Amino acid sequence: MGFKFDFQEYRYPSRREMVFGRNGMVCTSQPLAAQAGLDVLKAGGNAVDAAVATAAAMTVLEPTSNGLGSDAFALVWLEEKKELLGLNASGCAPAAITAEKVRAQGYDKMPDRGWIPVMVPGAPSAWAELVKKYGRRTLRENLEPAINYAKNGYGVTPTIAGLWKSGFDMFEKIRRAEGEKAAWLEPWFSHFAPEGRAPEAGEVWSSREMADTLEKIGDSLAEEFYRGNLADRMDAFSRETGGYLRKEDLAGYWCEWVKPIHVNYRGYDVWEIPPNGDGIIALMALNTLKNFEFERGMASRESAETCHRQLEAMKLAFADGNRYVADPAYMTVSPDELLSDEYGRRRASLIGDEALYPEAGDPKSGGTIYLCTADGEGNMVSFIQSNYKGFGSGVVIPGTGISLQDRGANFSLEDGAENCLGPGKKAFHTIIPGFLTRNGEAVGPFGVMGAFMQPQGHVQVLMNLLDFGLNPQEALDAPRWQWIGEKKIQLEPSFPKKTAEVLSGMGHDIEYAADSISFGRGEIIWKLENSVYAGACEPRAAGTAAAW
Repeated sequence: MGFKFDFQEYRYPSRREMVFGRNGMVCTSQPLAAQAGLDVLKAGGNAVDAAVATAAAMTVLEPTSNGLGSDAFALVWLEEKKELLGLNASGCAPAAITAEKVRAQGYDKMPDRGWIPVMVPGAPSAWAELVKKYGRRTLRENLEPAINYAKNGYGVTPTIAGLWKSGFDMFEKIRRAEGEKAAWLEPWFSHFAPEGRAPEAGEVWSSREMADTLEKIGDSLAEEFYRGNLADRMDAFSRETGGYLRKEDLAGYWCEWVKPIHVNYRGYDVWEIPPNGDGIIALMALNTLKNFEFERGMASRESAETCHRQLEAMKLAFADGNRYVADPAYMTVSPDELLSDEYGRRRASLIGDEALYPEAGDPKSGGTIYLCTADGEGNMVSFIQSNYKGFGSGVVIPGTGISLQDRGANFSLEDGAENCLGPGKKAFHTIIPGFLTRNGEAVGPFGVMGAFMQPQGHVQVLMNLLDFGLNPQEALDAPRWQWIGEKKIQLEPSFPKKTAEVLSGMGHDIEYAADSISFGRGEIIWKLENSVYAGACEPRAAGTAAAW
């Protein structure tokens, strides 16, 4: 052709329309993964099969955000029983690691990379458990699309190419700084950058190693991953390069079913996974905000008063979440206490006309991927899967394509803290699938991926829908804010300037972001009264709603 396009630049605004389907729908941030899930539905699978197929495909198609060593959470709606189930597939700390050992290495907080933040991966167990309990196809059949993409390759999308390049540059700095100490990092380069660089947009990438591992997981219902040769290889590389993970940790792990938690907001029940997930932070913010009235329409949504109340409620919820949310076995307050109406009113009473420094209250005294699926029978799944920070820990098990998450980075090293690192303990977790019901009937799954932006995205998207009357696509398109600490607020480039000026006058420390990549990427499936599914996808990524 004689020239190259810049696939990462779009100089004019583009319009997305809602997608509608009667027989099934899959929404996620990678078009090929959405199509993989839809193909499974068309082949006779249900919403659970489609969710597993899509999630597995995403480990190959969007490895910057998740991988075969990820954690996962799911909310599963069973239409026949009118029941919502929760699945917690977050891993736990290895038995050999303690906060004292980490501090002895000179750390005053948990590092993001290397073996220290690696927990037992949970996602493969989630795939197997979901299919065994509620799927119609075998796990191997559901993993075939992922296997094919890993084996035969695919063209890397522009957004992922940019994230891949950022990951490459970051790990290259670590390799140069640590030298021989970074032996744990070398398999990342051989697997994800075999040409000595990150793949560019449109370039074909494949991984025979991932294909082989996916086949083993599928054929063994993940037993090979936790108790077979793959577990042995993780153990061996951990021992060789100074890690704490052992095959006994893997053999002793499996995901667990949990009871979802909820609050009622404007007549809808908003559901999240309970702690150790931080979906409760979104619920706490909504539980505070329901004590205020907001007018419908764009003028109310973009008013400084509305944004101020949202920000203050979010800050208070994060203060409580950071103080109390941990492995539920170690929490000193219960979700019921944090979500009580009385506590929500007390937190709302703290919101005045000026920005506050957030502080935890006392309720006792008064780099992630998201997908959602639906089938023709009304079953729906809200599923999220993550390696946490871009590419996770950076640890890749040689010969397997297994890239391990760094979820332990969210542990505290403070002795006595609920979320202090400890053997076998689950860390405070940022990935949160959401679900809406009304009067006992499913409305649909939703989610906004992106580390600590996730509960903030949930609150903004839900209020766009339920308070301001925006349709699901508008609710995702609308410009966002994010609280980043103390009084610091970051705004998307398209956020209204006049609103920002008023917020600044109210005491908020405002800055505009250079781009929108850190403001979350979400999807929504909304079931209409005629049982047609309406799907909306994130404009901040290559989000796709595939339907039939």
